[in-house]
Amino acid sequence: MNSFWHNGFQVLPRIYSGEEIAQLRQAAYDSHGSGGDLLVNPRLRHVLTDGRLAEVASTLLGTSDIHYGGDSSFTINCTQRGFHKDNADRDDPAAPDWRGRYTQLRFGIYCQDHTRHTGGLNLRVGSHEVPNTVDGRNHYVKVRPGDLAVWSMRITHSGNGMLLKLPFAHYPLPSRQPRYPSWSVAPADGDRVAIFVHLGANDEHAQRYGDYLKTRSYIVDAWRQRPYDEESRHAASAAGLSLRDMPDEVIGDPAAGKNDAWAPIPY
Repeated sequence: MNSFWHNGFQVLPRIYSGEEIAQLRQAAYDSHGSGGDLLVNPRLRHVLTDGRLAEVASTLLGTSDIHYGGDSSFTINCTQRGFHKDNADRDDPAAPDWRGRYTQLRFGIYCQDHTRHTGGLNLRVGSHEVPNTVDGRNHYVKVRPGDLAVWSMRITHSGNGMLLKLPFAHYPLPSRQPRYPSWSVAPADGDRVAIFVHLGANDEHAQRYGDYLKTRSYIVDAWRQRPYDEESRHAASAAGLSLRDMPDEVIGDPAAGKNDAWAPIPY
C-alpha cells in the first residue's frame, strides 16, 4: 500500500486466472460496438461486481464506502497515446483535486502480455503529486495476463506505450515513438484488449469527478443511450458499491455534455 501512495501506481499479480482472461477477451469481442459502462453490459458486468476491484480499492483507500459513477470501458486495438491525467483538475495546484490525498483510482486489466510485448501503459512515476504532465520518470508498466494494474487518476499516463526489443533499452516517450523503426520494437501480443474501471472513495473527490464527467460529450452520449435498469442497479447494490446514477442525471439535462475541450469545471 505504501508503494502505491509513493509511486502513484501498483501492479497486483495473478488476480485473474488464464481462463478468466480468455473469457474477458472473448466477452470484449462479443461486446464490440456496445459502448462503455460495464454495469450495463451483462458479459462484462462481473468485473465491477465480483468484489475483487472493490476489495483492492477498500484496502488502498481505507474505507468500505466505495463509489462507482458509470466510468468504465473496454477497448480493442485502441491507438490513442499521449501523456494526460484523468482527474478534473490537471494543472491548477489551487484546485480542489490537489487538496489533500486524492482518492479516485483507475484499474486496468490487460488481456495480453506486456512484459515482452509492446502496447502497454506508460506513466510518470510520482506524477500524481505534481499538477503538470511533464515531471516524473517515464516508466513502461510490465503486466502479464491476469495481473491487475491500479493507478491514481492524478498520475500522468499514456496508453499504447512502446517496448523496445533490446532488454535494457530505455522506454520511449509517447511523443517520440514514431521515430523508432519497426524492427526495433517488441512485437504486439495479438490484439490489444484492455478493460478500465474507475472506483474511488465516496467523497468530495468522487463528487467533483462525476460533476466533471457530466460536462464531457463522449460519456454523456453513452449514458443517454444506455441508462441503468433495475438489474444494473441491483448488481451494484449487491456488490456493496455506492452508485451514482449518472445516466439518470444527464438524460433530462440538456446542459450536460457540452464540453468538447477537456476543460476543467469551475471551483
